[in-house]
Amino acid sequence: MEMINSVVGWVNGVVWGPPMLILILGVGAFMQISLKLMPILRMPHGFRLLAKGRKGTGEGQISPFNALMTALSATIGTGNIAGVATAVFLGGPGALFWMWMTALVGMATKYSEAVLAVKFRERDTAGNYVGGPMYYIKNGLGQKWAWLGAAFAIFGAIAAFGIGNGVQANGVAQVLEANFGFNTSVTGVVLMVLTGAVILGGITRIGAVAGALVPFMAVSYVTIGLIVLMLNADQLGNALNLVFTHAFTSTAAEGGFAGAAVWAAIRFGVARGVFSNEAGLGSAPIAHAAAETKGPVNQGLIAMLGTFIDTIIVCSITGLAIITSGVWTSGESGAALTSLAFETTLPGFGGYMIAISLSIFAFTTIIGWSYYGEKCVGYLMGAKVLLTYRVLWIAMIYFGATADLGFIWLLADTLNAMMALPNLIAIALLSPVVIKVTQEFFASGGATEEPGSDKSPAE
Repeated sequence: MEMINSVVGWVNGVVWGPPMLILILGVGAFMQISLKLMPILRMPHGFRLLAKGRKGTGEGQISPFNALMTALSATIGTGNIAGVATAVFLGGPGALFWMWMTALVGMATKYSEAVLAVKFRERDTAGNYVGGPMYYIKNGLGQKWAWLGAAFAIFGAIAAFGIGNGVQANGVAQVLEANFGFNTSVTGVVLMVLTGAVILGGITRIGAVAGALVPFMAVSYVTIGLIVLMLNADQLGNALNLVFTHAFTSTAAEGGFAGAAVWAAIRFGVARGVFSNEAGLGSAPIAHAAAETKGPVNQGLIAMLGTFIDTIIVCSITGLAIITSGVWTSGESGAALTSLAFETTLPGFGGYMIAISLSIFAFTTIIGWSYYGEKCVGYLMGAKVLLTYRVLWIAMIYFGATADLGFIWLLADTLNAMMALPNLIAIALLSPVVIKVTQEFFASGGATEEPGSDKSPAE
């Protein structure tokens, strides 16, 4: 096991090395520039579409709003609480700046993913819409690239058990045991029952639960976070100075903080940013492909908001709360660091709030990623295996809640990068399609798109 750990650790260092970080930021920046900053400039239009998107207006299975909430259910998770804290612990305050940069270029990446997902989606044997990187690779790039789509599906199916299941269940079990004394086995069983009740109902039930739970949990967390920032308002200016200064200069050792080079700020800021908002990972377009939308651009404008909400809003709340409270030099890391920041500012309440928030965030991530994983498996093996996959998914929750997942964290982080690679290649190669569809849409004054813009192998 030690040898396997070492090998995976070595692979992790390679796949999250400079080439991958350049590719993630590079593809996002290329799409942002090619689209003439449209994803940033058109955010108000995206929010208007989102407000109208509670009811579907085209072909699909769930409303555009619920598609975004399903995607957000998978992205707003432990990465927003534990991931941000880990980035600050390992990379210093400057890591938060690089998370922001990942989000700003990632909005263009997420927009492109959703546009391609809707344009090249198919119907499966049950008549349901399916899409995502594996489909836009196969249908957009042709059969000679089908191996790349299969590679994404393989990485996604395996990674889902790590990033979307085991580490989430483990996070819930550990935080509830630490704060409320709940037995991890009991937590595992409860999570299994709740998850089974949702995912056995398919994407319609997942979308409905996400549409109700995600807005509530996000608004609640942001509200408490803003209270923490208001109470630490005198430190906010200094915190922002630390973020911008240490994004480009090394952070000296202080207290329990060991110090970090600029490269550490970039590496952990980008890696944890992608882990949190999943821009470029290729997961979110799987949910957006099921949306009842009139066309690719409409859903793309809604999809890109997920990156903004996840990182620019939610992750910023966490990062700034940690820095303004002064606990970033305490030596704590992960969820314990975020909990310490909130508890320091709101004694007797803050720590419990983080425990509850992380539990809800992680639960919604589990149900969101169950859909991603099963669609990857369905692409590889057909719809007949989906029930078996859901049963295995539910069983994995108990293992995740009760086991030591140090290795699973490492493996999940590694597979994240391996998922991103084929997806980013596809986005770069299919960028002319994204640009053309976008230009045609806005040249017509943002007119209603035809729902028949989807593609299938038979077309």
